[in-house]
Amino acid sequence: MTVVAIVRIKGYAGAPWYINDTLEMLRMPRKFNAMVYPLTPSLKGMLRVVEPYVTWGELNEEGARALVERLKVKGGKKLDEQALKTLNVSSKDELVKALVEGKLQLHKYDDVLSLPIRLHPPKGGFKGKVNRPYKMKGEFGYRGLEINKLLVRMS
Repeated sequence: MTVVAIVRIKGYAGAPWYINDTLEMLRMPRKFNAMVYPLTPSLKGMLRVVEPYVTWGELNEEGARALVERLKVKGGKKLDEQALKTLNVSSKDELVKALVEGKLQLHKYDDVLSLPIRLHPPKGGFKGKVNRPYKMKGEFGYRGLEINKLLVRMS
């Protein structure tokens, strides 16, 4: 199962209502929010709608580790042993592996985790224009495994 990380890179001002609604459904209400989902046909359709506002790609261990470091438990505390037990993993390394393999789906643990994952702006800034697709030296849209480098810069 392919697992993708999605990062919102633009705010809500000037966005049509249907894009804001879709971003709310994806649980990304603000700029620099991130979520991890299994890639399904319905998710592909949602990504097509919100493409100018997000960037996404396949998650690997490097990117998953960066996201796990930013993960918080309900109440704003860092990830602790009790939360890891609730997620049925013994360590952060095991959580990273479960995320990458698709065995653990973060969006189903709303009662334990504080979602979405909040990130910093990327260190060194964005490399391209935010209003241009990634393939044309921009930032939004599909970027494949390059999403992991962005996640590391944003953690």
